[in-house]
Amino acid sequence: MDPKKKEEIINDLVKFKKGKEYYAKVGKAWKRGYLLFGPPGTGKSTMISAIANFMNYDVYDLELTTIKDNNALKRLLIET
Repeated sequence: MDPKKKEEIINDLVKFKKGKEYYAKVGKAWKRGYLLFGPPGTGKSTMISAIANFMNYDVYDLELTTIKDNNALKRLLIET
């Protein structure tokens, strides 16, 4: 990964981590999203793992091919 882009992402995550109270104060959901794209093997999953590790989040890999409706999805998420 380009070192400059890596630094930008880390800085954004640090700012986001420190801003939880601000989000609550202004009435916005405390969430952050990144759009990752590219062919297989370009580091998308590695990036997700690195971000989750940095944020102390757990990552779950769910098989969704059998999910037919919202209730089935809810059951799967509760079981996980």
